[in-house]
Amino acid sequence: MSGRKLNWILVISTVLCVGTMFGCDSEEDSTDTSPPIEESQSQSITTDGIWIKDDLGRTLILRGVNLGGSTKMPAQPDGASHIREGFFDCKNVSFVGRPFPLEEADEHFSRLKEWGLTFIRFLVTWEAIEHAGPGQYDEAYLNYVRDVVEKAGEYGINVFIDPHQDAWSRWTGGDGAPAWVLEKIGMDITKLHETGAAFSHQISGDPYPHMMWPTNRNKLGAATMYTLFFAGNEYAPNTKVDGVPVQEYLQNQYINAVKEVARRVADLPNVVGYDSMNEPDMGFIALPNLDVWDTLLTQGLVPTPAQALMGSMYPQEVGMWALEGLMFVQQGTETMNTDGISIWREGPEDIWKANGVWTDEGGVPRILQPNYFATVNGHEVNFERDFLKPFLLRYIEEIRSVDPDALVFVESRGEYSNPIPWGSDDPPHVVHAPHWYDGLTLFTKSYDPEFNMRTHPKLGMVFGAENVQAMFEGQLRELRDRGTADEIPTLIGEFGLPFNLNDGESYRTGGFETQTRAMADYLQAMDANLLSYTLWCYTADNTNERGDQCYGEDFSIFSQDQRTDPEDINSGGRALKAVVRPYARATAGEPHHMSFDISTRIFKYEYSSDPTIDAPTEIFVPNLQYLEGYTVELSHGTFEKDEESQTLQIFHPEDQKLGISVRLLPFEN
Repeated sequence: MSGRKLNWILVISTVLCVGTMFGCDSEEDSTDTSPPIEESQSQSITTDGIWIKDDLGRTLILRGVNLGGSTKMPAQPDGASHIREGFFDCKNVSFVGRPFPLEEADEHFSRLKEWGLTFIRFLVTWEAIEHAGPGQYDEAYLNYVRDVVEKAGEYGINVFIDPHQDAWSRWTGGDGAPAWVLEKIGMDITKLHETGAAFSHQISGDPYPHMMWPTNRNKLGAATMYTLFFAGNEYAPNTKVDGVPVQEYLQNQYINAVKEVARRVADLPNVVGYDSMNEPDMGFIALPNLDVWDTLLTQGLVPTPAQALMGSMYPQEVGMWALEGLMFVQQGTETMNTDGISIWREGPEDIWKANGVWTDEGGVPRILQPNYFATVNGHEVNFERDFLKPFLLRYIEEIRSVDPDALVFVESRGEYSNPIPWGSDDPPHVVHAPHWYDGLTLFTKSYDPEFNMRTHPKLGMVFGAENVQAMFEGQLRELRDRGTADEIPTLIGEFGLPFNLNDGESYRTGGFETQTRAMADYLQAMDANLLSYTLWCYTADNTNERGDQCYGEDFSIFSQDQRTDPEDINSGGRALKAVVRPYARATAGEPHHMSFDISTRIFKYEYSSDPTIDAPTEIFVPNLQYLEGYTVELSHGTFEKDEESQTLQIFHPEDQKLGISVRLLPFEN
């Protein structure tokens, strides 16, 4: 691939120390026989089977963050989800300044570079690009995106663009699509919350129930939009927008919006590629009947699919659920859409009535086809095979019509969804980019390294730190192996944890020990699987009170309220002892094993060298972990290190298996 550049730094330094490992000769290894180190260069990023590589042939392990959490919401006027004012003035917004004002970019990018987090999943939203109306692209925002991404390149930071959405849009209880998309198919965005078709923080106010926003995927607003977007041709053949079949209309508009971003940034050397769609959902697609959703997440009002459909116009007696202990439990029922308000604007007919799913003939609502979404042409539906993959193939083709060399990062709807059935004839340079979260910690906002819950293949309790760690590693191995099975690389596009654990205890005590332990356990599992990742998240305007500015989430590894010393680049960081860690950034060969112990600060790495690669192996060794310096033990070859650039380089001309160990310098009295 040409034009995809990755900055790597070659430095001149003195070998300060060598040790013995795997029976190496310390005197021989202390001899500097490495080639002269050249000036810094730029290399491209591509894929080669299950690995991501640069154009020197080195295997890359990419580490970075999602930038940023508050990007989901407008900057002007302030669109933080707890603010109701202006919520329905949806055209007069601006996302310029998300993830941060351009004048703050140097501060944040220098911090991320210092932390070794130099690969960014850069969030944009469809709403940010095209909020004013169909085809009306926000030129100021697109110019801003280019400026910020270009600035990242000055710090050697590479990005892939993520057209982000959660539960479809802000008006269906999440973020992503502009309001006019809902209006085009006939919905009245002012009626979605009060009818139960969505649960909006902006309307409900505080306190917002923890992790309520994902439940919107199983409410009428978002479920309808996902179904129309992926499968409107099949399930809503009678529905057209401006004379165009609804599926074609929605996909055209979405893809064209992302292509506008691509046109602005494709020539920037640090733009590696594009995500396809954040956490796509299947809506009603593939439900065997309309009696129950296929989800473990049951919180608040949980209408059945049938109740969601008929609740668009009629009251429904719906189950009320809550988390009790470790389980979601139904506590009773409540009436949803008490007044029988229609979510449909005057004129358009209810889409699912128009397509024969239900009727209210005679004044009594009832389902006509309970298995309507279960089959396609008489065959059982597989969402990933029948609908998601065709969209992805179209998306890849369209994006590469603008940016031919782009990597495309693809997602399915969850950790345990059906694999996307890639074949040998499918487009190259695709990266499997699933998300992974520790569900128990996510929902209870507490972490116990000695106890967790397994949800797959069946629900069960896990006791003991070793078993919990093994479960994390196994879950990530399963995700990685999905990509391996298709001979494509895997990058974990999201993982992280809430920093407001235990009702925000850390903000009262000032200590983040629990979060550091949790993050260390997660990252140990990542290292064990040699995974690339983009951590969720870095939010420049995070505060203790409002977290990442949307839906009560507080996942950022940086916060303004922990930034006590403006002169200290690490000030504001959270759980940095775990997050900022050594890793093999570029390997001249094939990686085998990597680990880092945050208590001893011992880093170990093994790989098989490839003498045909005319470039060193590079290890990121952060000053934050080794303020007093470090020793290197090397089984073969020579090394050079530069603590200022936090780079350790290994030179090895032979085809051998190497072992590397990095340790703290011995303490001297």
